[in-house]
Amino acid sequence: MVFINTDTLSSQVTIILSFFSLAEYSKIKQKHKDVLRRRSESMLFYNTRHGEKILFSEHYVNLLLVDGHQGLEIKRHEVLTFGQKRLSLQQKSTVHRKIAPAELFSSANGNRPVKKVLVTGVAGIGKTILVQKMLFDFGGNKNHLAFDFIIHMSFRDLNLIDKPTNFRELVLRKNRHLSKVLDNILANDNKLLIILDGFDEFRHYRSCDVDVFVTEPDEDAEVVEVLGSLMQGELLPNASVMLTSRPAAINHVPVGCIDRFVLIAGFSLAEVQDFFLRYFQDSALGDRLFAVVSANELMLTLCYIPAFCYIVCCILKESQDLCGDSPKTMTDIYVQYLVALIRSHTQSRAETFLQEQRLGQLAFQKLMEHQTLFYSSDRDVAALEGCSLVSTFLDKTVAQEPGCTEEVYSFAHLTVQEFFAAVYCAMTDHPLPDALQHTASPGERTNNGYLDLFNRFLSGILSERNANLLSRQLGLRYHKEKMDNYRQRIIRELAVLCEDGENILNHLHCLFEQQDPSLVLAMQPKLIRVNVSDETLSQMDYNAIKYFLNLTKGKISELDLTGTGVSCEFQIKIWLTSFHSLISPILQVFFVLFLSLCSSLLVTRPALNASNHSQLHLSSPLFMK
Repeated sequence: MVFINTDTLSSQVTIILSFFSLAEYSKIKQKHKDVLRRRSESMLFYNTRHGEKILFSEHYVNLLLVDGHQGLEIKRHEVLTFGQKRLSLQQKSTVHRKIAPAELFSSANGNRPVKKVLVTGVAGIGKTILVQKMLFDFGGNKNHLAFDFIIHMSFRDLNLIDKPTNFRELVLRKNRHLSKVLDNILANDNKLLIILDGFDEFRHYRSCDVDVFVTEPDEDAEVVEVLGSLMQGELLPNASVMLTSRPAAINHVPVGCIDRFVLIAGFSLAEVQDFFLRYFQDSALGDRLFAVVSANELMLTLCYIPAFCYIVCCILKESQDLCGDSPKTMTDIYVQYLVALIRSHTQSRAETFLQEQRLGQLAFQKLMEHQTLFYSSDRDVAALEGCSLVSTFLDKTVAQEPGCTEEVYSFAHLTVQEFFAAVYCAMTDHPLPDALQHTASPGERTNNGYLDLFNRFLSGILSERNANLLSRQLGLRYHKEKMDNYRQRIIRELAVLCEDGENILNHLHCLFEQQDPSLVLAMQPKLIRVNVSDETLSQMDYNAIKYFLNLTKGKISELDLTGTGVSCEFQIKIWLTSFHSLISPILQVFFVLFLSLCSSLLVTRPALNASNHSQLHLSSPLFMK
């Protein structure tokens, strides 16, 4: 007779089962990483088509992540600062608070663990791209994230659930391969990271501060109760949770449950250049086109937003230098940006027109009041409650007072506010306010240039191509009579301004935004003088002046470019390299041309007979060498 020690046998069986369970756990762990890697290996942009696979590993550019809230004064300066100064200001203000994706769940002082992280940023700033970066790295076995499993859920998908559910079902909806080891995963929740992406898109986001808790993964409840319990640590209390949201919705996230607040600030100047190089996959072309954008202060300003940077690259890819038939004015680019964000981040086209009107009205009213920051207690801001475009286009800063906090809203930049104000004025049936009338008197400048960019946007939106695009893509209605009246007004005012030549530069910009040669042909002034002396000219100014001169059929009496404040080096590069295209076709109709290089240039009026050449007097030392 053989005696069997049942205790020993049971122990051995337990060891064997544990070994097989551990092996299965490791196997599923690697399979899950492979799944995440496969799901995140490609990037999808706003206009990606079938067959256009964009590899994440080749096109990802580092995002600037900032640990903690932003001060109100810094925000005010960022909204009002342009070009490289804007990007430099952003870089300097965050230098001591930068954080890497791998550090999101690392404790700064080593005392209190970081379990719940809220990541926020305006639409198009890269929240979903950050999530993809974390999934891609985790799937590639980069060990900087100390988790065994990452579960990713999108609030867009969670919106489809309209009946009671439980956390286990939520996980398995897109991760059936985890079913065999899910009990082990949930039991070992300190090694689990749950990413909830797009909180602001959740249809129940206002109700997540629940007081009826779900405490077990298999307990059925409404989806908002399951997720609210997860956020507040009542469900899977040891699990780590990362929540992404646009700023407008974060006040609905229970304050007490968040251990770390992270702001995505977008790209620094170096990252903008890196984006260009990766997008064009050609270092020479990427550097050249980055130089084009760097010379355009307004265009560069918003390139810190990845979505805007991508749209600029798409346009440059088509035109190479903003001189082809593709979008090339600032209004064209901002319209493309508006269309991309609205079509990607809002759901109903029927609501777009009314919501854009409300947001545009806020932008216009505050622009007239010289306000760029809007407090939540403001009646005009409160009226936007429930407007989905608020979360798409408005940023939010939480101002901390000694006894309270207050939410302060702003557009991503003053230029975005001016653009929305212009869309509002162009697309409503109200007449243009008197304050916005272009001055027809050369000596009058009542707004000191404050509304110059607004007027350029207004002109571009009231052009046929952009009005048709906004109508076709977004359902925004435009008024043909208003467009015709505006165009006639430009013709009348330019004809008056050309006789004196002063205060003409912004009108030339408005003409450039129209991109309609017939306006110049219809102008027919007696004399044409262009006097931009003592103006600090940019590349954009040069483009507007050149566009006008190349279309002018009448006699140009005077072109005065003295005292424009640009360096000799810049003038050599811009003016002389363009000498043939700018001067040659039109030199024969000049009376006087003044250029400011190191001193002055005078071109005397040539004879109209092509065989009869006048002398060209060059008094600049540059030309004496």
